[in-house]
Amino acid sequence: MKRKERKVHEKLGKQDRKFERIMEGSKFQQWRSGRPFWGATLTVLAGLMILYIPLHLYAIAFIPGSLVFVGFIFGGLVLIIGICEYFYPQLSTFFGIATIFLSVLSIMGALGGFLIGTTIGIVAGALNIAWDKEEIDRDTWERNRKQKKLEQVNEAV
Repeated sequence: MKRKERKVHEKLGKQDRKFERIMEGSKFQQWRSGRPFWGATLTVLAGLMILYIPLHLYAIAFIPGSLVFVGFIFGGLVLIIGICEYFYPQLSTFFGIATIFLSVLSIMGALGGFLIGTTIGIVAGALNIAWDKEEIDRDTWERNRKQKKLEQVNEAV
């Protein structure tokens, strides 16, 4: 077998093992594989971190000249975006861009959740932008699996 053929064969085998693990996994694992789970989870965490400071400074939030209310707005929007990512995975690129934008702007009103929220928000946004849905068609997957078993039996004979 040539080098290129071996690489293609290894790549297909790796993809088959991944699909098999997902298809034979739990309902949660199947649900999780269809959305940017880690990006959304980190976005929710970033939203909570960004809201931490404005929630502790709520007494001065509405004093004229205070920018604490901006922290409420940005932290709340990041939190809402994180929750929406679970339900609308097809908009993950838009949500990722918005998460990065709001996380960086949150430095102005909430100190970015001691900059930890900003850092987590940037990483979460990058994960959401990079996420791509892989369709797993059960019928095609099972047909390919049966065909491979037949090929293995024929090779053994």
